[in-house]
Amino acid sequence: MSAPHVLFIGGTGVISSACARRAVATGWQVSVLNRGRSSTRPLPEGVEALHADAHDPAAVRQALEGRGFDAVADFMTFTPDQAAAAVEAFTGRTGQYVFVSSASAYAKPPASLPVTESTPLRNPFLQYSRDKIACEERLVDAHRERGFPVTIVRPSHTYDATSVPLLGGWTEVDRMRRGLPVVVHGDGTSLWTLTHHDDFARGFVGLLGLPATIGDAVQITSDEVLTWNAIYRQMARAAGAPEPELVHVPSEAIHAVAPDIGDALLGDRMHHGVFDNSKVKALVPGFAATVPFWRGAREVVAWHDADPSRQRVDERYTAVTEQLLTRYALRG
Repeated sequence: MSAPHVLFIGGTGVISSACARRAVATGWQVSVLNRGRSSTRPLPEGVEALHADAHDPAAVRQALEGRGFDAVADFMTFTPDQAAAAVEAFTGRTGQYVFVSSASAYAKPPASLPVTESTPLRNPFLQYSRDKIACEERLVDAHRERGFPVTIVRPSHTYDATSVPLLGGWTEVDRMRRGLPVVVHGDGTSLWTLTHHDDFARGFVGLLGLPATIGDAVQITSDEVLTWNAIYRQMARAAGAPEPELVHVPSEAIHAVAPDIGDALLGDRMHHGVFDNSKVKALVPGFAATVPFWRGAREVVAWHDADPSRQRVDERYTAVTEQLLTRYALRG
């Protein structure tokens, strides 16, 4: 009997790269459809690479002509029009279409904790999240009306060694190493969940090919919950920095100075992010997130320290930080 065959649309991103590796390791035949431009996360050995723009329906049809798959995992659909195109492209071509949505689509602020898959979807702050909601609606309609075999997966804040899970990225690690203060939104005590991409992949690949997930939604996160103060301090310790000076600034004030940066706060990070993983644990026996953030933080720092060119300092974010510090730390 041949191995089951999965197509990853994407395959080289923070989340999808780990899922592709996990799928290969667990015996799936893996093909990846993307533009073939990533060198940061190379494909695992044995993966078939198909090159096409995932947002060009004609190019996708040409690349996949005559092919069928046991499962398709789509990490690259962001708008309802793209979701509609996916329905047309994969109807009759796969036994399962897994749409990667986002936990940022849940109502903000959440009415109760922990967040479950039945928590209402509503985010008036982030267009990205509203588009993901619209995609889900389009795909669920296709399932109800045409039997389209959609499974919806909602990751929350998922990271790998390349991604610093702080608002200012490496810029804030650099500041902490130099003993400079960093801005933390609110009072730093809101609760947040950070999920290592290898942990996410264990749950995600376990859902592939499961008939029980068709027409349903599943969230996959770590069970470790930290305050933002703790997240900054763990990053500082991983970087060998002194105890960081955390200057607390209202999220609304950050938004007023830099709306594009502040949108991520008002639409997601300023609210508690605590999730119930009962469903994925029931569907994927043995699933558990095993990478605590203190260990993940060391991976992040080690990857950036291995090549100084990766340590990119964002001068605009530095300017925003200094402006906020002048007001809230009485600097200048």
